[in-house]
Amino acid sequence: MPGDRMLGTLLRALQTYTQQEDTPRLFGTASSLLTTLNNPLNVTLLTTQLLSAPAPERTLPKDDWIRAVVSGADEHSPRWRHLLVIAGLLLGFGPAEDEYLSSSMRSTLENALVNATNLALQETLDDDELGLSTIALVVNHCFSSLSDHARSSLDYNTLLPVLMRSTFHSAHGLRSAYFLGALDRDVQAAPNAKLNWSEQSGSFQEIKEMLSSPLVSSLGPLSRLIGHSLEQVQDSRLVTAALDDLEIFTKTLLTQWRLNKLAGIEQVEQGEHLDEATLNTTLPALWKLLQPVMFASVIIMRSILGRILGDGALACDDVAPKLARQTLLILRSLYFITTRQGVATFSQYNFVYCAAIDILNAYSMSVQHFLREIQPLQLGSVAQHPLDRNLDLFFLNTSEHFTLILPPHMTAELLVPTVTSYLAAGGKGPLLEIYEAAHSVTLSIFSSPQNSTATIENLPFYVDSLFRVFPKNLSARQFRLAFKTLLKLTSPPSELAVSQPLMPAILLELLHSRSQQASTTPIPIHPGSPEADIELPVPLSEQAVLTLTLLDTLTQIPLELLDEWLPIAADMVHDVQDQDMREHCKEHFWQILVGGELDPERSRLCHAWWSTAGGRAWVLYGRREEEGRGKEDDDGGEPMMSGALPDRNGESKL
Repeated sequence: MPGDRMLGTLLRALQTYTQQEDTPRLFGTASSLLTTLNNPLNVTLLTTQLLSAPAPERTLPKDDWIRAVVSGADEHSPRWRHLLVIAGLLLGFGPAEDEYLSSSMRSTLENALVNATNLALQETLDDDELGLSTIALVVNHCFSSLSDHARSSLDYNTLLPVLMRSTFHSAHGLRSAYFLGALDRDVQAAPNAKLNWSEQSGSFQEIKEMLSSPLVSSLGPLSRLIGHSLEQVQDSRLVTAALDDLEIFTKTLLTQWRLNKLAGIEQVEQGEHLDEATLNTTLPALWKLLQPVMFASVIIMRSILGRILGDGALACDDVAPKLARQTLLILRSLYFITTRQGVATFSQYNFVYCAAIDILNAYSMSVQHFLREIQPLQLGSVAQHPLDRNLDLFFLNTSEHFTLILPPHMTAELLVPTVTSYLAAGGKGPLLEIYEAAHSVTLSIFSSPQNSTATIENLPFYVDSLFRVFPKNLSARQFRLAFKTLLKLTSPPSELAVSQPLMPAILLELLHSRSQQASTTPIPIHPGSPEADIELPVPLSEQAVLTLTLLDTLTQIPLELLDEWLPIAADMVHDVQDQDMREHCKEHFWQILVGGELDPERSRLCHAWWSTAGGRAWVLYGRREEEGRGKEDDDGGEPMMSGALPDRNGESKL
């Protein structure tokens, strides 16, 4: 019978099903048609009719039917195929709470699945990629349906390598990351001089195929399964082997991305260099694939670091720093994905990053070797390739956490040239993020006691760079933080205050002098910046920010300078031209005085100035108004007892 006639007959039979219909014959015909139909619409139609047809009654009881089906998985077929049958039954009857299966039958199926999995892991050959990928797929989909007892019976020592291989290296998984370099040949220059990555290209079709594959589309649950396996394996060497494997994969991923023309384009400049199809279709699909790779890698490393904390074999001095170093190298290789995605709210990433840094911080020599391993390619110069700048950003953000344990010569050789080059370049365009990172590292260097010599040598250059780039390329928040930190570092009891006692006064005078010529118009806030997410009471001008910065430093400067600069600070507040900004500065001045940041000595001095030295009126009304009030109260300047009434032209009051 031709296929279309057979399909029509079957559809009519399904729509008019009665108890007298030959159910096995109908299902057999349906199975045959599903594998031979060429028209996708016919396949969809037949599937819909099968699912919506009245359910035939079984001639066998449910449990007997299940046992009969499972019995068909015998020695005549590979073990990994048995998993498909058992998993289909377990998943097909729904979760335990639906109660479609008795507890005894569900337990039987779970035990059968676990036993079949363990046997399949032992018997499947290493070159049987389909079989190994099927094992990974089935266990991943069924794991949430298994009881704790059934999960504990899995052979995790054998399962973990299969999961890692199937996920990261198989043709059904991430293909060892080589797909990323292969797309470079399909990125071509369009007639408008922009780059085009066509939707019809072979590399894009490969990306779509990977996105739709069962393993890649379930990277989230799969990474959690790998993480659980890492926590359960008894052989600690399997944990280190998994991390080695992940390091190799991510290093290959980074290398393949570098070979790609798309890696040479900054994210903020994509609209200028990519055509519309690439910008809106093909490139988003690529990032849709890469972002889960980053998340999955982090989830796996979280379990590895958790294992380090509780496994003596991994926590020893010979192994722990190596694992921490590998973790940071993996994060570095993934950083070109991380910076696009943003991980501020990804707690697992923050845990992995900070835990690895904490572990490595206990081993000074390992830190030195690690920083030399990831140092910029050309120290003392700004990287030209966007990917190299991305890696320099990781270097700066990470090295900031190690400045306290680095010897001075390492700081001078590695950190100072790097931060100096990026500070000198300014924070224009794509350099803004790395420029701000250079500021943070500089302050961290200055804050380390062993770097007093480097601080003295580089402090003038750093202060000059602050004033050169603010407010165009440095946020008000970072400028204020930088100056407050500098005043703290140069004021007693720091060592720098002994060798450079005049430095606090110089810094304050620089702020005061700059505020006299500062702009009074509000500083524009760029979308996407940290300031854009913070609701400020009022827009602030450069003049107002400089005034607030000086007020911030009042909690840090020496007492003799504090006594001198309190009235100057009050004058600066009243020099702010905009009324709303001026009132905001007054409120901040008050918060500095009463907010609890002042130590007892500074509090007493400020209280005396505020209450008995005219500070209150000075802040509220300004110098001129206070002087005018004093003249009125003085009434000509004649000396008299406190509380006496002035003589009004000798007029008698009697």
